[in-house]
Amino acid sequence: MPALSTQGERELISFLQDLIRIPSLSTREKELAERMAEEMERLGFHEVYIDKAGNAVGRIGSGEGPVLLFDGHMDTVDVGNAEAWSRDPFGGESDGEYVYGLGAADMKGGLAAMVYGLGELIRSGEKLPGTVYLVGVVQEEPCEGVAIKTFMEERGIKPDYVVIGEPTNLQIVCGHRGRVGIVVTTYGRSCHASAPERGENAIYAAARIIFGIELLAPQLMSDSFLGKGTVTVTRIESRSPSQNAVPPLCTFYVDRRLTLGETEAKALAEIQSIIDREGVQAEVKVNEFEITSYTGYRWKVREYYPAWLIPRDHPLVLSGVRAVERTIGVRPALTRWEFSTDGVYTMGTAGIPTIGFGPGEEESAHSPDERIRIEDVIAAANVYARLALEIATLRKK
Repeated sequence: MPALSTQGERELISFLQDLIRIPSLSTREKELAERMAEEMERLGFHEVYIDKAGNAVGRIGSGEGPVLLFDGHMDTVDVGNAEAWSRDPFGGESDGEYVYGLGAADMKGGLAAMVYGLGELIRSGEKLPGTVYLVGVVQEEPCEGVAIKTFMEERGIKPDYVVIGEPTNLQIVCGHRGRVGIVVTTYGRSCHASAPERGENAIYAAARIIFGIELLAPQLMSDSFLGKGTVTVTRIESRSPSQNAVPPLCTFYVDRRLTLGETEAKALAEIQSIIDREGVQAEVKVNEFEITSYTGYRWKVREYYPAWLIPRDHPLVLSGVRAVERTIGVRPALTRWEFSTDGVYTMGTAGIPTIGFGPGEEESAHSPDERIRIEDVIAAANVYARLALEIATLRKK
């Protein structure tokens, strides 16, 4: 079975450091996409290009047999409070055990491992009786699933299997909760703040609904594997003619995590029932926004992302378990992500069997001094190579 040489391991970690040193905030991934494409070309991928949306795409394989897609996102969140970092977020520093920097775990470590895992398959000359795509997607952080959907639709490609390389600490992820972003707007009547009884305060109306949402949270459904649905208010703002006027409008944003059995309609109906009970004038709807890629490609995003869960005995899951066992020597746990990924589209919407496997710890993502263990990145690359061979022998779904 192919495995990285000592030289290959050094090149992999050097490539990871390069990726970290390239800032790639959402909508600003151009330089990183070009660096990804450059490395895939150097390693001999059979086809390499950057698509209309700005995704970096590489392909290897015979063009026959099952089609496997490795999915990873190139964008990162912002640094946040730079003073909370003890290391340069874009330094790609290494202490010999870890590599540090923004996106190290989420998910440039996984991207680098995917590139080098598939590159090792090419170098080894192993016959791959199938086709493998690696897609480094743009703008996953603000709108997961949108860019991978665009790649598949624009190219007319529907893979048979998907592996998402988000951090799993080298375990196999079988699913995660979905989410819906909800906007609630309350309406009142403005008047001078010296005589508030003459108006209707939209903030007070919002407060009554928010209290109802707080009471709703413990009543939400739960799944034995994915866990409990959650709901929380994350942002609120009001509009008023001045600081001395009762506000006629208040808007707040609700982050609603959906477990299996919960839907967009259910989440909206729950809040509508609070509005009806409180007797306030308000509107509830799914959040929508537009976003533009660095290539100029525009999307209209509707923030509904369904939950998904692949059966634990699915052939894709079993292939993942075998690949980890035979590479690392330890049987991986079957677990879930707490956060949301492109799986909301690949399996949640498109119904394509999907698993997650990647280096890095979920807890490190979006945190100061983000880091990833070097030996885990190397192990992941070797698992990806074996997994591609494992899946290439599966019959098409």
